[in-house]
Amino acid sequence: MRLSAFRQAIIIATNIAYWWVIMPQVDEFVSVSEAKNKLLDLIRRMKHKQEIVAITRDGVPSAVLLSMDQFEGLMETIEILSDQKAMRGLRRSLKQAEKGQWVSHAAVFGRDTQ
Repeated sequence: MRLSAFRQAIIIATNIAYWWVIMPQVDEFVSVSEAKNKLLDLIRRMKHKQEIVAITRDGVPSAVLLSMDQFEGLMETIEILSDQKAMRGLRRSLKQAEKGQWVSHAAVFGRDTQ
């Protein structure tokens, strides 16, 4: 069975996010049984402190608990990464910026901000 480009992008972005974004930022590792006992406290911490907690099973991280804001940001990132047209535009813009090819605010918006 062949996966759609969107699903492939989700899988790739999820793996990237897990190993390079989420795992280095994990604030705490807790076992499944500990997470079960402290679930309400963990949820409060997610909401107020934006902490990320990895839940382990037999010492191996098997789930990640993060706030809804963090989750939504991750999903937005996946959506952007899966949009090939947007990514081409971003890459083109980065190349132009590296060459010093900038467009002034006045050129974009038709007026000066100062």
